Amino acid sequence: MENKLNIIHDERGTESTEGAQAYGESSKYEEMLAKYDTNVSDESVKAAVAKLVAEKVPENDTLDVKKLLFNCIDLTTLKTTDSEESVLKFTERVNAFEDAYPDLKPVAAICVYPCFAQIVSQSLEVEEVGIACVSAGFPSSQTFPEIKVAETALALKDGATEIDIVISVGKFLSGDYEGMCDEISELKETCGEHHMKVILETGALGSCANIKKASLLSMYSGADFIKTSTGKQEPAATPEAAYVMCQAIKEYYTQTGRKVGFKPAGGINSVRDAVVYYTIVKEVLGDEWLSNQWFRLGTSRLANLLLSEIVGENVKFF
Repeated sequence: MENKLNIIHDERGTESTEGAQAYGESSKYEEMLAKYDTNVSDESVKAAVAKLVAEKVPENDTLDVKKLLFNCIDLTTLKTTDSEESVLKFTERVNAFEDAYPDLKPVAAICVYPCFAQIVSQSLEVEEVGIACVSAGFPSSQTFPEIKVAETALALKDGATEIDIVISVGKFLSGDYEGMCDEISELKETCGEHHMKVILETGALGSCANIKKASLLSMYSGADFIKTSTGKQEPAATPEAAYVMCQAIKEYYTQTGRKVGFKPAGGINSVRDAVVYYTIVKEVLGDEWLSNQWFRLGTSRLANLLLSEIVGENVKFF
């Protein structure tokens, strides 16, 4: 894909995009962004999140919230050591959950590498649990666009019902919005009716303003969900990134009428972390986003922690 932008360095050594408006495809993205306030201060976001957490998190630390959070988990295994045998065992634990805890709703989805979509599809017995696959050169997104499309199509062919992709962070940071967005649009076309979650890798974006812009560009290009992180880079999910992304979702919905989901992932290490993200979604987006149709949590360790608090004893089920 040809990069039509001429990248130059100004006197301060920062990158800018000369002549971006000269190309129709690029200018439409700039025009879209101009409809929103993307001049977001890191300091103001930090202060707003601190206030929200202090005032609202305690009231959401309840059993019902924890049950809902469990039902929003994308139960994830993305290890170098994953094998068909380990993924099969992982899936069988999800199958066994209904008999072990008949009064609880299951996790929202199992999330695996594309090469394991078939084994999950063949062995998963719980209809309401989706099969999510990371795809398109995950986690770096540094491969040929044709490979991204092919990998995504193969995952769907093998039984994936949801796809998680990563934006081309380098393209975004260099101002090549057209290149980044064209890839997202093409991958959404490949996904068709299947949900596509677009990972921003917020820890690499450098500022809240960039997180806002990347959120809006991803939604404009077809994202059904926007997701914080791959979990492969630090920092991963943060409450500040979540707050900015939820604000972007709200503003985009107000402008377009199209609802987009939100998924924090990476570094969700405690039940309190999950309750913080729940609180941000509730306060910024409202109660209608508080279901696994619009809210997911990407994690592996959180399932047992939440389950332990729900049942009142230490559990290592997954």
